[in-house]
Amino acid sequence: MQERDGKWQDEDIILQADRQTQEIGFILLPQFALMSFASASEPLRAANLIAGKPLYRLRFFSLDGKPARSSGGAEVAAEPLPRHAGSLNLAFVCAGGDPRQGLEPSVLASLRVLAREGVRIGGISGGPYLMAAAGLLKDRRFTIHWEHAPALREAFPDLDPTPARFVIDGNRITCGGGIAPLDMMHALISERLGADFARRVSDWYLHTEVGAPVAPQRASLAERYQIHHPLLLTMLEKMQTTLEAPLSRTAMAKFAGITPRHLDRLFSTHAGTSFAGEYRRLRLDHARRLLQQSALSISEIALSTGFSSAGHFSRLYKQAFGFSPRDARKNGNT
Repeated sequence: MQERDGKWQDEDIILQADRQTQEIGFILLPQFALMSFASASEPLRAANLIAGKPLYRLRFFSLDGKPARSSGGAEVAAEPLPRHAGSLNLAFVCAGGDPRQGLEPSVLASLRVLAREGVRIGGISGGPYLMAAAGLLKDRRFTIHWEHAPALREAFPDLDPTPARFVIDGNRITCGGGIAPLDMMHALISERLGADFARRVSDWYLHTEVGAPVAPQRASLAERYQIHHPLLLTMLEKMQTTLEAPLSRTAMAKFAGITPRHLDRLFSTHAGTSFAGEYRRLRLDHARRLLQQSALSISEIALSTGFSSAGHFSRLYKQAFGFSPRDARKNGNT
């Protein structure tokens, strides 16, 4: 290895890169997450700088070929959606807060054509939702940002995302978003150019702790609740997996092997709330995500979150958030 003009050169890397410059495309849907996009695209730029050669060529696409606008307002110059693979090796679809905004026939058609013509397809943050809609995730292991997982399961009940940071399943690549694409790109660069070179790219961004694919997307329940009582954590975990059919206070106490009065004391002492209050909060938060990201009716959302009726659900939702589910969906302020 030697240094030229401030860039590290590695002859083995140069020889590998000489075979072909890989072309990587990013389909940027309305309100895409800028951090997720940057975490995926910047390592490729750094790889070019470190090698002193164009290992990767980046292309950016939008629905109409006009600049793509991120959720934070930043714009990225883009070209129209690709109709054929051309020289593309890999195409990532990047979606933000409401993946359904990208459910355009042109997007789904583009993804299907690229996949059929041998392009490796990836999805970042809400992007896997579009991959699912295009029929590209059947019988595949995949992930999606935890916030979008409930809407995906409702829309595609035969699919079940895994709560991983990223998943590489052959020619399908999915990532939860945020800073997880840094981990994903480390894996992809390592796959092509070796672990040593991938490490230099990660070091470029002070990315010294590369996360494993199966690492969790969220902090643990203990960290989120600042609770370390094992029995209470067990009950909280059970509550999060039974939002559609919530257990009664008596049934939860039986599950935990304690009396209902002991259950009440645990929630009051360690969580500062009641069992019913925390269960209701979890279900309403889940409902809020479904209102934003799914096409389910309000009645269907009430049923999916364990409420006895749409009216009961609407009253509790307005009490919690200050506006009704109908107004939330109408005004987009879920």
